[in-house]
Amino acid sequence: MNYEESIAYLDSLGRFGIRLGMDRIKQLLFVLGHPENQIRTIHVAGTNGKGSVSTMIADILRHAGLHVGKFTSPHLVKYNERIQLDGRDIGDAEFAEVLTRVREFADDLVKNKACEQPTQFEILTAAAFHYFALQHVDYAVIEVGLGGLWDSTNLIKPVVSVITNVALDHTKVLGKTLEEIALQKAGIIKEKVPVVTGAAGNALGPIQVMSAFKQAPLYVYGQSFHGEEVTSSMDGQTFRLCAGTNYVSEYSIRLPGAHQIRNACVAIVAAKIVSKGDPRITEEDLHAGVAETVWPGRLERILVRPDVILDGAHNPDGAQALRAALDKFYPGRPVHFVFGMMGDKAVSEVVRILIRPDDKVYTVRADDGPRAAEAAELANLIGPQARPFSDVGAAYDQALADAGSDGIVVVGGSLYLVGTFKGMLLRRQAN
Repeated sequence: MNYEESIAYLDSLGRFGIRLGMDRIKQLLFVLGHPENQIRTIHVAGTNGKGSVSTMIADILRHAGLHVGKFTSPHLVKYNERIQLDGRDIGDAEFAEVLTRVREFADDLVKNKACEQPTQFEILTAAAFHYFALQHVDYAVIEVGLGGLWDSTNLIKPVVSVITNVALDHTKVLGKTLEEIALQKAGIIKEKVPVVTGAAGNALGPIQVMSAFKQAPLYVYGQSFHGEEVTSSMDGQTFRLCAGTNYVSEYSIRLPGAHQIRNACVAIVAAKIVSKGDPRITEEDLHAGVAETVWPGRLERILVRPDVILDGAHNPDGAQALRAALDKFYPGRPVHFVFGMMGDKAVSEVVRILIRPDDKVYTVRADDGPRAAEAAELANLIGPQARPFSDVGAAYDQALADAGSDGIVVVGGSLYLVGTFKGMLLRRQAN
């Protein structure tokens, strides 16, 4: 397959949707020669913050001069974003080559009735493992796709496991309570492999129980370590990481929002655990790595005056983090939201948390897929302060005009919307 054919193949697999279970990925990795066992990994699960934490860990390892792979999801504009090597997206030709190889094995399995057709995410997971093994990476940072226990990435035995946090999301699949969801995420915990988590409250119990059962050392944010803000703005923040009885060190990051201090602390502690077995990773790498990290689509400011911010807040926890940042950095000022969500998300709850009476909302479809909520339905749910648009570009243009040079425009509600929006900007720039 060439690159375009590879993308068409992946798109065609989208119809299979989410099908949890390990049989298909086990069969696929078996015939590929178990590439997941040929690399050292860091495994990252959690409701929110997985991408930020994965990227910070990868950046720390890269600053140490290591050869580092990273597998994340979803992508914003191109599938290539999901598979990175040393901070760069996999190239089109390499992507097509790896996908062709994986497809050949997958097709043979289906033809011989060894398993059902692997899903899109399973194909991508296998492709990432295969690619990282071919590249002989020193480490691969692997982000869980959904949950943990039955996720197709959960066939690795990592150097360290990370659970960023636990909040209500994907409740139809993972469970309706924090405890049920936490138990799914705790499924990534392996025998005697250290665990770092930012989970708290009712969600922490299942993680503690699973860690004890697996004899896995557990490091909990707010107990084993914590962060203290020093300075904070939309340009980034400085904080003190306090760990154990005698470690206090000041770090700077480019990612705004109080939640990113917690994420950074989790990433640093995880990398510190890796460094105990790898002297190539130094204290300097911990500081310099997180200072370099950028992560698109999460409180990402792409324009100043007016301030235009992209944030894929797609669940109540993410909406709370976005609203807290807006209240902190733009107190008392109305926000113009270009807003779209997937219809199977907690739309009403996100709207309640995110949108204030003085805000204006320009609703759109998050993307062209069948899951996206209709713009008119969103506007009707929000009320008279909302107006539906059939085009993301038109909604954005109207939001900019209404906001004026001193205003705030937020494009958010879904990472799919952020991807749609970025694609629109790229097309405009090309013209």
